[in-house]
Amino acid sequence: MRGRADPAYAARMLQTLRHPYVLLGLTAFIWGANSVAGKLAVGHVSPMMLTVLRWAIASALLAPFALPVLRRDWPLVRPRLGYFVMLGLLGFTGFNSLFYVAMNYTSAIHSTIVQSSMPLVVFVGMFLVFRAKVTGLQVAGFSLTLLGVLLTAGHGDLTTLAALDLNHGDALMLVAVLFFGAYTIMLSRKPAIHWLSSIFLISLTATLTSLPVAIGEWVIGAQRWPDAQGWGVVAFSVLLPSILSQSLYIKGIEMIGANRANLFVNLVPIFGTILAVAILGEPLFTYHVVALALVLGGITIAERGKQRARVADQPATPVEVETRG
Repeated sequence: MRGRADPAYAARMLQTLRHPYVLLGLTAFIWGANSVAGKLAVGHVSPMMLTVLRWAIASALLAPFALPVLRRDWPLVRPRLGYFVMLGLLGFTGFNSLFYVAMNYTSAIHSTIVQSSMPLVVFVGMFLVFRAKVTGLQVAGFSLTLLGVLLTAGHGDLTTLAALDLNHGDALMLVAVLFFGAYTIMLSRKPAIHWLSSIFLISLTATLTSLPVAIGEWVIGAQRWPDAQGWGVVAFSVLLPSILSQSLYIKGIEMIGANRANLFVNLVPIFGTILAVAILGEPLFTYHVVALALVLGGITIAERGKQRARVADQPATPVEVETRG
């Protein structure tokens, strides 16, 4: 029997790790952890300060690696600078600013319910903008994952959802979801440039566009410089949600398209619940396990339905996927 040092075994493992399902699953896990981090940030660093710090530090860390690649990609980037500014404004500055503010006003249950609507936003947006087609199986898969998310949000009792009201924080989360949905739709038509160029440009524009809101926060006296716990949240946000997960998300969309990739967002509240149990000491119930099974089953059904769709939402950069890996 060949051991793990076998080059063929290593190649298979590397191929598995590069699979879009693995990339997007890890993305969802990190975003679930970011929800817990958002709660831990409350009272330890102000929302706009956290937003500008995470993108400024991420841009600085990425610069030495990304700038040589960006110079090569510049002929494709220059005509579409406005496009990258919008990506940074909507997906990074807009979503994260609203998310961190909302966590001061709404519960984890409410924010989970609102975030679970993101795949629907992308499905509808892709149809309206690009006339992307979906099959009955894809709709069924989305519905099943949504049921799993709502089961988690309702703590195992769907009837409790009817008693929840949309408060100020929920409204902010809804706008944040619309922003990130628009970002995802735009990202599906990204030019064929290296992922390092993409993540650096979007992070840099997010830094620049988040500065005015951070200044506004300071002017009204609401800015709070991070304390020790706040810096811990900043460090986590820079390395995982800002750099790693966004890079994986971009790559995932390149490989399987926005509609299919965004379905994995429904894993976020499931992972968030599991991490809340581990980190915050919240109890784990049977419905958490059932909900996770529903979400995974829904993704499987939706993926099987992809072969029946004449989807306009195709990977935006097939050449890059094959040659740049």
